[in-house]
Amino acid sequence: MIIPRSLIFNRTYATAANRPSRLGKTIGLDHFLQRAKALALWRSIVRGCRRIDDPRKREETLGYAREEFKRNKTVEDISQIRYLISTGKTQWDTWERYIDGL
Repeated sequence: MIIPRSLIFNRTYATAANRPSRLGKTIGLDHFLQRAKALALWRSIVRGCRRIDDPRKREETLGYAREEFKRNKTVEDISQIRYLISTGKTQWDTWERYIDGL
């Protein structure tokens, strides 16, 4: 009995292309890099808010930043994300100068 070669070497892999991903929607490299920049900005804001002596002002500043991040969480356009990060950095730099002056 002769077994066709295609049956012997026909393998199926766990990462078959026809299966849907269990992880959901994946992001591209550019989105990944912008996400890292947004996280770095957030961490910078949190660290900077620790320098504010007045607890009410600290919470107000952190709350404002938190709401801005939440409000723009669903933005998917990469140019809009870049713009938001850029303006966020500019705003934070201005706030940092004010905080350092306190």
